[in-house]
Amino acid sequence: MKFRLWRRRLSVSSPRMAIKSQLPWSVRLLLVVMIGLVGAMAMWSFDAGLGLPSPYPANLREQISRYKEQVERLTAERDQFSTTVNSAESQLNIERSAQKQLAAQVRTLESENTRLKEDLAFFESLLPTATGPLGVSIRRLKVDQVGPNQWRYRLLVMQGGKGEHEFIGNLQLVATVLKDGKSAMMTFPDGNPTEQGKYKLSFKHYQRVEGVLTLPEGAVTKVVQARVLEKGQIRAQQSANL
Repeated sequence: MKFRLWRRRLSVSSPRMAIKSQLPWSVRLLLVVMIGLVGAMAMWSFDAGLGLPSPYPANLREQISRYKEQVERLTAERDQFSTTVNSAESQLNIERSAQKQLAAQVRTLESENTRLKEDLAFFESLLPTATGPLGVSIRRLKVDQVGPNQWRYRLLVMQGGKGEHEFIGNLQLVATVLKDGKSAMMTFPDGNPTEQGKYKLSFKHYQRVEGVLTLPEGAVTKVVQARVLEKGQIRAQQSANL
């Protein structure tokens, strides 16, 4: 009977035994301390993270709004300055144009003043008696160069006396030029009927005549002579040396 009980204990059907190992209390205490330290570090890291400055501050929208306002203000100031500059440039252009117009008017008035002085000198030089045949004379012949081969002429033709009869005749200009080493004489007007009409004379007291002579290119003008013709006959003449 005892043998059977002993064999049953040794057989496979005998009840199993569980072996449990227990950690020492010092190890358990170390584990608890480590877990506490890890938790404390985690909490400290979380709090520190809350205290760090965020890359997106809460007032970012306010800063962007202020920047937009500054940009708009600077843009408005720039547009205002640009408008002021454009107005100043326009005013300056107007003033320059006005100055040019005034300068042109001054030149015109100076030219008219010179012409009036010439007329005044002419009337002051009038004599009560006739001078020369039929009382016709040339006064104040003036020739000025206005281009490489162009000369402007001005003269007064007058008839002395009371001017009871109208003088009808023609003006003729003779230019003595030097070209290619040779001297030549050119007569104006030439055979062109249109040019001849510009040299007609018809007056009782006086007539002012002016125009432009165009000479050949390269010709050097020495003398210009003005002649007053009546029926092909020379009634008065005067020369201007250049």
